[in-house]
Amino acid sequence: MLISVLKKAGYKILGYTDRQDRLSILATPYLGEDRLLPELLARHAGCSAIVGVGKIDASPARLQLQEMIERLGFRLPAVCSPHCVVNEAVSLGAGTAVFDGAVVNSGTKIGRACIINTNSTVEHDCRIGDNVHMAPGVTISGAVTVGDNCMIGAGATVIHSVTICEACVIGAGATVVTDISKSGIYAGTPARRVHEQ
Repeated sequence: MLISVLKKAGYKILGYTDRQDRLSILATPYLGEDRLLPELLARHAGCSAIVGVGKIDASPARLQLQEMIERLGFRLPAVCSPHCVVNEAVSLGAGTAVFDGAVVNSGTKIGRACIINTNSTVEHDCRIGDNVHMAPGVTISGAVTVGDNCMIGAGATVIHSVTICEACVIGAGATVVTDISKSGIYAGTPARRVHEQ
């Protein structure tokens, strides 16, 4: 998905690094393991990178990988599909990706290394922390705050002005109607804590 968005957005892609060779992905070559990143930057000064690892939990691993890449000297742009809507007065952190059909409305600030997945909506004046994944079809109503390292499952809804603390997983289809102040896994309508993190 990320490669497809990068291509549509006009980026020239050198290739990808990974622990294993997954062969060509959408005509994008495998360059080797992450240990080759310093050499790649030396050969292609000024090139950018973006983390293509997904996120399905409240782990900080995706952000930690991004921070390692930043320490090497890579720039990590926010990447937006040409088929998404990012309105005026929106701030997107380094390495954040906004996919096809997503909408991010005015006054919203989204942190680093976030994924705003297909057909998700983040309404006006929201504050989204670092390393947050909003799965396909998520609806975040206006003036919502989401802490770092959260995962909001497919089709979940968070109503207006709710705050979700860091390191929470909101299950697919859940509806968050009140503030969440304890990390954990939440499910149902209304969302209730079903497991500690």
